[in-house]
Amino acid sequence: MPEGDTVFRLAVRLRKALDGQMLSRGDLRVPAHATETLDGMRILEHQTHGKHLLTRLDAGLTLHTHLKMQGSWTITAAGRRLPRTLLPEVRVLLEVGGGPTVYGLNLPVVDLLPTRAEADVVGHLGPDPLREDWSADEAVRRLLSDPLQRVPAALLEQRNIAGLGNLWANELCFLRGIHPDTLIGDVDVQALVSLGARCLRFSATQPGALQVTTGNRRKGEQHWVAGRAGKPCLRCRTTIVVRAEVPGDPGRRRTWWCPHCQPERN
Repeated sequence: MPEGDTVFRLAVRLRKALDGQMLSRGDLRVPAHATETLDGMRILEHQTHGKHLLTRLDAGLTLHTHLKMQGSWTITAAGRRLPRTLLPEVRVLLEVGGGPTVYGLNLPVVDLLPTRAEADVVGHLGPDPLREDWSADEAVRRLLSDPLQRVPAALLEQRNIAGLGNLWANELCFLRGIHPDTLIGDVDVQALVSLGARCLRFSATQPGALQVTTGNRRKGEQHWVAGRAGKPCLRCRTTIVVRAEVPGDPGRRRTWWCPHCQPERN
């Protein structure tokens, strides 16, 4: 699932391929920027904030992209090209003369804006555990600003913490023994934030650890509850249950939990 850790790892790959390089070709194949070109611009750096990717250019511009659920990036070596069947899916093409070509496929968000205006697209986001300016205290403050919100919905709100998606919201509730209907004001928010930050950092930076929450990379056993409806809990063997959507979540994402390990408390 494309969450903050996924985008962080993507930025690492793109830095190796593109940072410091001049583009021999830079196409944005979206209606809003179809007539603009990035040819001749040099890529300065890639930064992330939550699930947002910022590609900064020496012309004082930033390419802002977001994967959401369907987007992806691929890198081809010098002299190699993307298969023709995939070309209709290309929304961003960044080519280095004599070097790699990077393709952004099916990206739902492609913006080109002045670098000084980045706050217009990411300024609303909460603190990100993968950024140097991470503030756990600020994340706690934001989460507790609406103490009547259910825990999964509060964690999914990017204005509270940037980068946690549905997988992490479900897994963190399991790890803390929190029933998904519990209100955020009724839990130890500081401990929840601390665990979430540690998990996201480990997932983003350790080889083979991306979104493996159990420590077991075997198929079907990588997560405690997420995606495991009808299967036995890996801890107590109780059947994992699922609900069609997170209450209060406009994205209507699913919620998984173990009734034994995450009991509902009255």
